[in-house]
Amino acid sequence: MILDIFSRYVVGWMLALQESARLATRLIADTSAKQRVAPGQLTIHADRGSSMQSQGVAVLLASLGITKTHSRPHVSNDNPYSEAQFKTIKYCPGFPDRFGSYKDGLAFCHAFFRYYNHEHRHSGIGLMTPYAVHHGLAPQITAARQDTLLAAYARHPARFVRKSPRPPVLPEAAWINPPANKSTRQDASGSAIASPVDVWVPPDPMPDAPSSPAPELIEVAH
Repeated sequence: MILDIFSRYVVGWMLALQESARLATRLIADTSAKQRVAPGQLTIHADRGSSMQSQGVAVLLASLGITKTHSRPHVSNDNPYSEAQFKTIKYCPGFPDRFGSYKDGLAFCHAFFRYYNHEHRHSGIGLMTPYAVHHGLAPQITAARQDTLLAAYARHPARFVRKSPRPPVLPEAAWINPPANKSTRQDASGSAIASPVDVWVPPDPMPDAPSSPAPELIEVAH
């Protein structure tokens, strides 16, 4: 799974019978192509598993102009965004004790990731969906919410204490291992940052679709 840490949007995921460097390379390559990632635009942060540290993945990232960072050794919770996403999926009411087959897991992932991207309201991004934030719809949604709140305030000001209501706002940036001084907009060594100006806006909205009929399925969000 590849997660945009600012929008929380799952831009690509794969379900396979086993992990391998070949599959990791394929997932990253397909996702980068379909998200139209320009060289020098992206940093990928990953754990220190053998697949993500493989030579094949390193060569691919270098050829695509993608910077890579890894979690610190022996620090299992070094990526809070992934940990939060894993908790969401494991605590989902539909998540079973175990899957009966590969097809059962595939069916669950299709339903869950579409729900997570398009319906789940995330508290870390102003109670918006990852899709809305990733595709640049947040300003319009915030403005519409503000209009609704002000209309409610005008009708019943006594219901609101001290001041008029305001909608929740998006964070200015999302960090992994931030430097001590975050006032600078530069990445520190070993860190990654995403900010609203990095949000990618697609030229045409397209439905999610599998990228290949091969046995190992990759689902890439557009």
